[in-house]
Amino acid sequence: MSGTGGMRQRRLARFAAITLVVLLVLAGAGFFGLRYATSLLKSQVEAALGENSQVGAIHVGWSAIEVQDLRIRAPRDWPAQETLHAARIVIVPDLRGLLSDRSHIKIHSITIDDAYLSVLRTRNGRLRLLPSLLEAKKAPEEKGGGNAVEVSIGKIELRGSQVEFYDASIKQPAHRIRLDALHVTAEQLNVPSLSGRTEVRIDGIVKGIKRDGKLTIVGWLEMTNKNSKLDTRLSGVDLLTLQPYLIKAAETGVKRGTLDLQLQSTVTANRLHAPGKITLIDLELSEKGGGFGTFMGLPRQAVVAGLKDRNNRITVQFTLEGRLDDPRFSLNESFAKTIGAATAGLLGISIEGLAKQLGNAPQSIGSALKNLFGK
Repeated sequence: MSGTGGMRQRRLARFAAITLVVLLVLAGAGFFGLRYATSLLKSQVEAALGENSQVGAIHVGWSAIEVQDLRIRAPRDWPAQETLHAARIVIVPDLRGLLSDRSHIKIHSITIDDAYLSVLRTRNGRLRLLPSLLEAKKAPEEKGGGNAVEVSIGKIELRGSQVEFYDASIKQPAHRIRLDALHVTAEQLNVPSLSGRTEVRIDGIVKGIKRDGKLTIVGWLEMTNKNSKLDTRLSGVDLLTLQPYLIKAAETGVKRGTLDLQLQSTVTANRLHAPGKITLIDLELSEKGGGFGTFMGLPRQAVVAGLKDRNNRITVQFTLEGRLDDPRFSLNESFAKTIGAATAGLLGISIEGLAKQLGNAPQSIGSALKNLFGK
């Protein structure tokens, strides 16, 4: 019995040793296989993002993929050096959905921390974002969309990030507005079809020259048909930052002041309807233009007098309306005209009164009034 027992123990020991070796081999193969797969994934991500992209590292976990130090360099005609830089991106895929349907990838969430994004609005008002990705030319076999894999993202969250918005439609070189401490959430996004409704919320700080303001945008977008409903609020924004949107280059400038804005915009079938309220607080104008100086198309003296009557605060109601597919419609022009006309009405200035006050004004001011009131 003792000999038989000893033989069994030796067999068990040998079996345990073989099992351990096999497990070690499998673990080593798994480790190197994982490293190879991660390296392959990194190269595929860089290839998908284009030649201007660079990925620092990719870590693959049991339930998430983490991308570190993602950079996308900007094209030559871009006002910034990079279109995107993200310190950390965490992607949580729906593994069950991936196994059941490989033609439709589902992602629970994408979280982006400490990111920088640059956005350009061109001279003709076109908004450009991540051109190397969103404006890349499709191969002939991809144009039909037959082989495209649909990706459904449950939630995208941008935390502690910064956006630089360059607007070339308002001035040259492009006017820059910087948003800091940005927190953005977008729920239900389908790529590349962009079908369905995407809920969005944006909170951030609008950087100013003399003070910072706050921005909040809440609502939804339907990107395929361009419908949307957004509630936009600005609070305590430095007027020097928004000056190009309020006045023309030849008008009286702003020394100081802040702006509050409430705007409820709806776009349906390419038609914009956006009632709102704007408040100018502690506005102080420069002496530019002398006796014939204007602000938002209005006589400087009348604006200053109106401010004194209202404790250095002007609040006006307005409504922006127009067809976005009409080439004659300009949002910048419509905004300036609407705000100017509403302010004139609030201050009790009639069109006839303006004509009398500026009867001896230079031709440029008369032309500005003609454009402002469409007369």
